[in-house]
Amino acid sequence: MPNIAVLPGDGIGPEIVQEAVKVLRAVGAKYGIDFNFREALIGGAAVDATGVPLPEATLALCRECRIILFGSIGGPKWANLPEHLTPERGGLLRLRKELELYANLRPAVVYPELVSISPLRREIIGDGVDIMLVRELTGGLYFGEPKARIKTDTGWQAVDTMAYTSEEIERIMVLAFETARQRRGKVTSVDKANVLQNSVLWRETASAVGARYPDVELNHMYVDNCSMQLITRPRQFDVIVTENTFGDILSDEASVLAGSIGLLPSASLGVGDYALYEPIHGSAPDIAGQGKANPIGTILSAAMLLKYSLQQPEASRAVEAAVSDVLAKGYRTPDMLEEGKTQVSTAQMGDLVAAAVE
Repeated sequence: MPNIAVLPGDGIGPEIVQEAVKVLRAVGAKYGIDFNFREALIGGAAVDATGVPLPEATLALCRECRIILFGSIGGPKWANLPEHLTPERGGLLRLRKELELYANLRPAVVYPELVSISPLRREIIGDGVDIMLVRELTGGLYFGEPKARIKTDTGWQAVDTMAYTSEEIERIMVLAFETARQRRGKVTSVDKANVLQNSVLWRETASAVGARYPDVELNHMYVDNCSMQLITRPRQFDVIVTENTFGDILSDEASVLAGSIGLLPSASLGVGDYALYEPIHGSAPDIAGQGKANPIGTILSAAMLLKYSLQQPEASRAVEAAVSDVLAKGYRTPDMLEEGKTQVSTAQMGDLVAAAVE
């Protein structure tokens, strides 16, 4: 029986996670998987209840279950707390670090049914886009030391350190190449090797790993060029792999292709079998409790959970197919609504996908 730590979080988090759990229960009924969902606090909700964004009880549950279904965290209510108490840094970033979740996988998929809501022209999108962005998650500027603000004679100096070891780069590269083998066999490694020593090491290590995968095409691209190519020629990409900061920016840029940030899932994979699954969007407190949130990103995160943590590829594909089926029938939450389509609530969208799975 798989134990799943369920961390709904803040804002729309509880609403969207509820729909993902609903779909997983439908999957369980169809494929004979008996899930054990165990809920805990994180983020602002945890601050309000316990005074800290990642209570020790929540961390212990995540260590015990090893598989985490995550909603969203944060909001204006907690924005001015000390850094270590903010939902983002004290909650999610600490959880990633504690569990050594070093690889973030973000699919950026433009469904044929939703090409018309993409901000890019149809001739650029074609019949759809399918990119997997692999982001290194525990190194680089976000975690490098020293990190400080220093008072000087003329004002302030801020220091952030970008640091990587060849071992850290190698493990994310291996994951990228293994992922490409299961897709279209192409890896684009993104760096800034014309400026940064970190990127020189990144490129050297990428090339060394690439030599072990002769069946996978490797090309290197500077991050500024990649940001342009994502908008002008997105269909050229299969797997994009890059470091933490570049990956943060490029994955958000790639998410725009789909037309709604509410559509896109992610998986954060760690050493051993630790893994966290979450939609890429924020907590959207302005629409919380109104039934307007799009649960598809969270539902597709559950599909990734089935694939990567439970090794249930058929069940994972069933969820993806159910989402496509519901979209093809014209059902839309408000963020995706077009003329001639049927608007549904958060819960109704979950019901429709669950029924399509069954």
